Amino acid sequence: MELNGKVAIVTGGGGGIGSALARAALDAGAKVLVADLDGDAAAAAIAGVDGDRALAVGADVSDEAALQGMIDRAEAELGPVDAFFANAGVATGAELGAADEWELALDVNLIAHVRAARLLVPRWLERGGGYFVTTGSAAGLLTQIGSAPYAVTKHAAVGFAEWLSVTYGERGVRVSCLCPMGVRTAMVEDGLASDDPAARLAARTVTTAGAVLEPEEVARVTLAAIADERFLILPHPEVLEFYRRKGADYDRWLDGMRRLQRQVDQAP
Repeated sequence: MELNGKVAIVTGGGGGIGSALARAALDAGAKVLVADLDGDAAAAAIAGVDGDRALAVGADVSDEAALQGMIDRAEAELGPVDAFFANAGVATGAELGAADEWELALDVNLIAHVRAARLLVPRWLERGGGYFVTTGSAAGLLTQIGSAPYAVTKHAAVGFAEWLSVTYGERGVRVSCLCPMGVRTAMVEDGLASDDPAARLAARTVTTAGAVLEPEEVARVTLAAIADERFLILPHPEVLEFYRRKGADYDRWLDGMRRLQRQVDQAP
């Protein structure tokens, strides 16, 4: 899909990858509704863009009524929604996490995607096509040292994106799944500065495993993948090799990840 002339919704668009995706889509000629829990941040992401090309809303993606409202507003003011970037996410829960942390991670990192798909896929099937872009994580293909809620819900997000592609791909619904490692976002920066040792461990693992990319680079790679209609989007190409090693010898991979956790945990 080329985004020129299309209508897109980007959730979690108030900063980081989401903001970069929104700006890249606008630069590509799309009309974009940017949604974020912080409505002011969403508005800042599209500052200077004509109102007939961009909208900003403050919305909680874990609220189905809020998702319905943003889709209805986009279709009323911008046109039928062609692409949905399920980008909003939370990194919550150290180690095993608390019950409320699991509930939040499941709601935002997974169930929000399911709700959005339930609202959009029937419309896309009627119109003959649409594009669902999931922001997963390398943690969804590998794991996340330091946080079970994040690792598990990102695995689930990747699994749901796979299911969407298998089930509706031959009926015009295209799906891509973005799985980066370290990106210079508030989520990573907050983890590095956290008072929680487990949160710092998770952030240090991400920032030491490979290059820390700028959000704009991730957005550029994402739009190129969408143009080619590729499912797996890997801004860090080495993730594919890590994934292959995991599949080739699971026990050896687990042993290597335990060594990595020990090394990061013992680092100054």
